[in-house]
Amino acid sequence: MSDAISSGEYWLKISIAGQCLCLLRGKKILEVFDVSTASNGPGEQFGSECTPRGWHKLRAKIGAGQPENAVFIGRRPTGEIYSAELNAEQPGRDWILSRILWLSGLEPGLNRLGKVDTMRRYIYIHGAPDDEVLGVANSHGCVRMLNRDVIRLFDIVSVGTRVLISE
Repeated sequence: MSDAISSGEYWLKISIAGQCLCLLRGKKILEVFDVSTASNGPGEQFGSECTPRGWHKLRAKIGAGQPENAVFIGRRPTGEIYSAELNAEQPGRDWILSRILWLSGLEPGLNRLGKVDTMRRYIYIHGAPDDEVLGVANSHGCVRMLNRDVIRLFDIVSVGTRVLISE
């Protein structure tokens, strides 16, 4: 799959062990961002709350033009803007903020189709509260980033961008 990436093409490499996301163009690393993947570790099964491995692509980009800290439920902006006060009112809520990059698996049997389908599991790269600690696994399966970082990434990549998630 990596052979299909041309030298001028952007792609993403997410390390579960390193809790980081690399933005690459061809073989050149352009930026490295701290992220948080699943507290349950790697895995592909429905209901596992694990981060799926393997090759994916960006299926959709959601949230263009929304303000930083815009809150999403079901991939739709709620009109709320995340704040410490809102968090105190709704403790334990899984905040999906600012932008969503929705992933779709490319490897049938590993992360596509059946009980391992990344897209049908609603696995995203998305913004998280800026006071959340990144660099440690603590998500419900998604890849969490700082809001400013996910907005920057959103503005660079396009639908169809390849994403490799590895341990």
